[in-house]
Amino acid sequence: MRLLDREGFLGPVMILPAVLYVLALVGVPFCLSLYLALTDAKIASSELSFVGLENFRSALASPTFIKSLGNTFIFTFVSQALVLVLGKVLATCLTKDFVGKSVLRFLILLPWVAPISLGTIGWKWMLDSLYSPVNWVLQALHVVGKNTWPMWFGEKDLAMAAVIAVHVWRLLPFSAVIILAGLTSIPREINEAADVDGAGFWRRELYVVLPLQRPILFVAGLFGIIFAFTDMTVIYVLKRGGPAQATQVLASLAFFTGILGGDLAGGAAISLFLFPVLVVVAVAMLVIARRTEVT
Repeated sequence: MRLLDREGFLGPVMILPAVLYVLALVGVPFCLSLYLALTDAKIASSELSFVGLENFRSALASPTFIKSLGNTFIFTFVSQALVLVLGKVLATCLTKDFVGKSVLRFLILLPWVAPISLGTIGWKWMLDSLYSPVNWVLQALHVVGKNTWPMWFGEKDLAMAAVIAVHVWRLLPFSAVIILAGLTSIPREINEAADVDGAGFWRRELYVVLPLQRPILFVAGLFGIIFAFTDMTVIYVLKRGGPAQATQVLASLAFFTGILGGDLAGGAAISLFLFPVLVVVAVAMLVIARRTEVT
């Protein structure tokens, strides 16, 4: 019993199950991907040989890979910027008292708790080139003409805008809940003191609320970047990377190459390019968040 009372012993024992879980969930697949990427493994083939870094060199020489890498950054950072801004606006609105607030909170969470594939199929129908209710609304508002309907999945820029919009719709509730938790944790006396000093809405948001919320915003941004960087459900269901690879990202390209294309080694090599980028982003954002919290 005395041994269990020691903090130096009890701490590692308590955290050991979480460490083992992370190693089993992340470490084993990562090591397997690294092993496959160094071979010429194919689906339905029991023979493989060591090829070194050939799969990585082949990926870097592929125009599709370069295009997918650029699309990944565009998809991730544009969608996450929109999620943080809209999440901040939504969370600020939810701090106010109004009729139907509890019902609105429930409806806001639906995109996050509903199956993403089901929601994305709904968006695929709503953005259909012939029967799109979105286009009908835009026409009713005189934003587009009757014969100038946007082809959401037929044009490259519109296709990327469509997948970003659907991803923002999916991730917005998660970000809003995190930011709302940060807003409710701010002592009411601080906002009251700002009101007494004559600070308006924007001055209070920029110089009082936002500095106190920076650690929370960095955490929300970190999780959002990880989700966006590794997400392929929206891409796969809506357009499968089309048209002409305009919406292809690294996660979907790895799936198409390794699973649908049968090239396990090539798909594993492509997926491993996500790892160093995510590590750099995670470390940078955590360091910035820590410095912000300390200051």
